[in-house]
Amino acid sequence: MERNLTTGSVGKNILIFSLPYLLSYFLQTLYGMADLFIIGQFDGVASTTAVSIGSQVMHMLTVMLVGLAMGTTVSIARAVGGRNHKQISENVGNTVTLFFGLSIVLTVVLLLLVRPIVGVMSTPAEAVDGTVAYLTICFLGIPFITAYNIISSIFRGMGDSKSPMYFIAIACVANIAAKRANANIALDYLFIGALGFGPAGAALGTTLAQTISVAVSLFMILRRKSISLSKGDFHPRRSVVGQILQIGVPVALQDGLIQIAFIVITIIANRRGLNDAAAVGIVEKIIGFVFLVPSSMLSTVSALGAQNIGAGKPERAVQTLRYAICITVGFGLCVCIGVQLCAEQLVALFTNRQAAGGAEVIRFGGQYLRSYILDCVFAGIHFSFSGYFCACGKSVLSFLHNISSVLLVRVPGSYLASMLFPDTLFPMGLASAGGSLLSVMLCILFYLKFCRGKNPAAESA
Repeated sequence: MERNLTTGSVGKNILIFSLPYLLSYFLQTLYGMADLFIIGQFDGVASTTAVSIGSQVMHMLTVMLVGLAMGTTVSIARAVGGRNHKQISENVGNTVTLFFGLSIVLTVVLLLLVRPIVGVMSTPAEAVDGTVAYLTICFLGIPFITAYNIISSIFRGMGDSKSPMYFIAIACVANIAAKRANANIALDYLFIGALGFGPAGAALGTTLAQTISVAVSLFMILRRKSISLSKGDFHPRRSVVGQILQIGVPVALQDGLIQIAFIVITIIANRRGLNDAAAVGIVEKIIGFVFLVPSSMLSTVSALGAQNIGAGKPERAVQTLRYAICITVGFGLCVCIGVQLCAEQLVALFTNRQAAGGAEVIRFGGQYLRSYILDCVFAGIHFSFSGYFCACGKSVLSFLHNISSVLLVRVPGSYLASMLFPDTLFPMGLASAGGSLLSVMLCILFYLKFCRGKNPAAESA
């Protein structure tokens, strides 16, 4: 399972690692997109709004868990680069103990707060009951969401991005019904279409599919004996847990703050009316799909960079960063051009034009998507830098540029755009692109001042 990525072509290693990660992240994202697509075919704008708001809350929770698990990925990757197998086992065992306790606490707390959360989101009255039902079922599935993501972080830290892809791919075909190609989509059609469960059906389909992926991954780990652990590896060690949290907490906080910014933007849109709320929710899903490439580069740079830093090869970590920036910028430019040509058609995939308000949702969504998509170019750059900062053990720099972006541009820009331009969502999308541009400038400054030409592994020794 362990793969050494400290030798050979840097570009080839990036492709070997990032493509499986991209495919597995694509399947995960497809869960949420399937919810919106199918709910849009069987129910009205209220149900679409309920699923879009509920899934945004769940996405925030998931990315924070993934961000916290980044501490595990980087810690294990450094140990792999340094060929320290005892440290690898300790990191894995302590990760399991830490995240198991965290998932139980989160489940209980969030179930108690589900209605206040729906209220804070300024959910339109027509969508309140559906959003509560969606979130309640999803919160019950938090232990499975946590389990899948920490298992994936462990494998990726070892340089193995293929196994998480296999686990989730098997889950996606495990529930094939009538030759449907995706398990969660099949479940959604059953619960939303045939049984008429609405938003609750969307949540149930997604949660069951995630549970399948966890069951498959645990079965394969036990069968292949991929990880060798002793009982003592599960005993919390201050140094091990401290290193995981030192790297992971700033990343989790930054991801949480970014998602809070998105939620604030959603609240702003919700207060404009049901159609605006649905349009913003749909576009956020599309953007989440488009951002698969920048997100995969963040994880790729962090894992490959950490291995090379652990092996005493910081120059290869820098090369990885440069390759990632070139890939993401090229991708972002292509996507921006494509979306300008078919924005409304993309939004129309997730709502019924014939339903009440459907045409307005498509019009508003097209406006928002055309401006928001510009963010893809700048986000790719600062995502790559964030991965490099994490690999260097300086994830606090990633937190700083993201919080600056949120507080100085994204949130105030969206608010002002909403107030000054009440008849269009186009200016609101520009606020996100402006925030990412600020992040890029800060990342370059931080890199030149704190990271260039230094070996973090040597500094911490």
